[in-house]
Amino acid sequence: MHRITFKKSVSKDLAKISKETLARIFHKMEKDLSGNPEQYPELKGKFAGLRKYRVGDYRVLFVILDDTVLVTRIKHRREAYIITQSSVSTPVVIA
Repeated sequence: MHRITFKKSVSKDLAKISKETLARIFHKMEKDLSGNPEQYPELKGKFAGLRKYRVGDYRVLFVILDDTVLVTRIKHRREAYIITQSSVSTPVVIA
């Protein structure tokens, strides 16, 4: 069983998503990512080392660190793969 944590910058992503959509995303993340996150595809190129998880039109980008899933980004699919300053900063784990 993996523990799910979030990078500090994810709070900015969450502020832009409706409460109903967030509830659906968190429910699916808890169900799927905590169990077997290795089943989701690894990204290539600029995002090498990250994995993606799809929830409707939203993408959850994450990395697996031992028994922890660190979520680095939750964005709409049209914005998920655009590099911003917050996406390259040092990860900070929040509970």
